[in-house]
Order: sequence, then structure tokens, then C-alpha cells
Amino acid sequence: MKKYVCAALGACASIALMAHAAAAETKVGLLLPKSGNYAALGQEIDDGFVMALEEAGMADDFTLVREDSEAKPPVGVAKARKLVLQDEVDAMVGIVSSAVLGAVRDFVDGSKVPLIVANAGNDAATGASCSKYIVRVSFSNGQVNRPMGSWMAEQGIKKVYTLAPDYAAGHQMIDAFTESFTAAGGEIVGSEYTPFGKTQDFGPYLTTAKAASPDAIFVFYAGGEAISFVKQYDSFGIKKDIPLYGSGFLTSPLYVKAEGPAAIGVKTSLHYVPTLDTPENKAFVAAFKAKFDRPPSEYAVQGYDAARVLVEAVKAGANDRESIAEGLTKVSYTGPRGPLTIDPATNNVVQNIYIYETVADGDALTQKIIGTVPEVRDPANGCSLK
Repeated sequence: MKKYVCAALGACASIALMAHAAAAETKVGLLLPKSGNYAALGQEIDDGFVMALEEAGMADDFTLVREDSEAKPPVGVAKARKLVLQDEVDAMVGIVSSAVLGAVRDFVDGSKVPLIVANAGNDAATGASCSKYIVRVSFSNGQVNRPMGSWMAEQGIKKVYTLAPDYAAGHQMIDAFTESFTAAGGEIVGSEYTPFGKTQDFGPYLTTAKAASPDAIFVFYAGGEAISFVKQYDSFGIKKDIPLYGSGFLTSPLYVKAEGPAAIGVKTSLHYVPTLDTPENKAFVAAFKAKFDRPPSEYAVQGYDAARVLVEAVKAGANDRESIAEGLTKVSYTGPRGPLTIDPATNNVVQNIYIYETVADGDALTQKIIGTVPEVRDPANGCSLK
């Protein structure tokens, strides 16, 4: 009897091990900043990613390996190599910094490990430097800002001064806005790039911008720099004279509370706004608030959708690096941000862009949508995925 019991227990143990192996057969590397200026963004993406896995009932079907990119290109490359060569992940998710995305591109393409970009907007990643192994579910820098240039011109704004941090994303964001704004008849009366991650006093730049007598100031800032810029824009007295516009990261729900009343009246464009009045978004916002006791930001949605596309690809049968890469491009659904598809010509997301104003809601701040540009799609920009 003892012999048969042991045999039975052994069989049960084998079944349990097989079940565990099946449940953990997809290993995912989360390459996100956990320290530095963009640490909060990385955490939001991580939270959204895990929430989507749990919502799908598939949290046990994925093994997550987390690495801190520090939003630094050399560190990002080293951590990507570790995830692929040492941890042998089936896919990677993350990348907040455009510079990091540019740095890891060749390694990702050469190693043929699918990367789901959950933030970095580096235009080239789904343009001239595109790869069949890189799929973006966040935004491209041009995609978020081109609609704002033409929209502002339509509102009668003729002269704009621009500001942004001096790194890849800053230049691409401003370039996209400038192209569409000038094409619509607008004029850029001045432009400046501030040292990235080092500028604490924006006073000299704001003084120069005011002296150019623009109808508006358009900027891109994110993270701690966004908080500092918006507060100083108010405290230096610019707000009462010149309206502020920008990429929606400037007044992200993640840190608009820290910006306080200075953010009221700022108008920005983005691919997600928490106040979007759809059943999918209402359900998402309610679930996120219940789990984390705070409203979701665009970064949380990007993490959530990164998991959604991965889950859908795996459910459709993708079970290794190559099939996951193929499966990601075929996913299409309506989620918190609205309709989401992946453009087969670029592997970049196709989505709505919303223009919104930060307004007071009692003692709190909220977002009022004042315009929608549907299904914004990037041009190929030199991409060839054939």
C-alpha cells in the first residue's frame, strides 16, 4: 500500500509541477525606471500591467522579472541584455525614456525578443529604425503633438514660443508640434531647450519667452520637471499674460495635484484622459481607484494595455518569442483610451488624441475634454517591416 501511495503522490507531484510550468511558461522582463526622475512613471506602468493580468485571470500565467533602467541608455542596454541572455525572457515590456529605447533598439532587433513599448515615444522606433520585434502601445512623440499644432492654429493662435528638455523626446515633441503649427499658418517666435533633469530654475527661460510676446507658450515636460515648470510659470507671473499649452504629460493626473492651482487653465493633448466618458474607461477608473486609491494616469493605461495586448496574443496561441512578436500586431480592441489597434505598416499604436483643459472641481483638479482627433496614425517615416 505504501508503495502505491508513494507512486500516487509522485504522480500528483508531477502533475503539480507540470501545471506550475504551464502557468509560468511566459516569462516577461519589465524594464522600467525604479529610481530617478521617472520612477513614479515606471511604477504606474508596473501597476497597470499587473492589474490587467489579474483582471484577465492570468496573473499566474506569467513570470515577471523586473529591472531598473534608471532612464539611462547604458543602464537600459545592460539590463536588456541581462533579461534576454541571463533570464531568457520571452518578451520585454517597458522603456520610459526615448533615449533608452533608441539605445536598446539594435539589441532587441538582433536578439529577436519582442519588446512592447509602454511609454517611450521615440519616433524612429516605429519609423526609420522600426523592427518587427518592437510594438508600441503608448504613443509616438509626433502622434501626440501634431494634432495640437493644427488645433491651436484653428483657435486663432498665431505666434507661439516653445520650450522642452534637451533630449530626444523633447526635440521630437517640439518638432512635431512646430511642423503642424507652421503648416497651418502659425509662427514660432522663439524656442529653447533646457538641460534635461538639471533645470530647477525656469525663470530665465520664462522671462525670455515672455519677451518674445507670443500668443501662447507650448511645452513638453514630464515627471518632476513638469511640476516645477507649471508652478514657476504661475509664480513668475507669466500665467496671467500668456496661456500655456503642451503635451498632456505636463498636467498628468499623476502629478497635477502637486502642481495645484497653477495647472488650472493649462490646455494639453494626450491619448488618454481619466474623465473620458465611455463604459470601458469608467470601469477601468473604478477598478484602478479601488485597487490603488488614486485615479489612473496615462502611464497606468499604457501598462494596462501592454498587458492586454500580450494576454490577447498568448490566448490566441503565441507561446514563444517569434509567435508573440507576430501575435502582438494582430490585437485590436476598445479599452480605457478608446479604440486601439496596431498599424501593420509601423507597429505603432493607432488611437484617438484628446485635447483637454485642467479645471477646478471643488478643491480638486480634473480634466475637461475640449476636442478629439480620432484614430491618429503615424506616417511610415521610412519604416519597412516587409
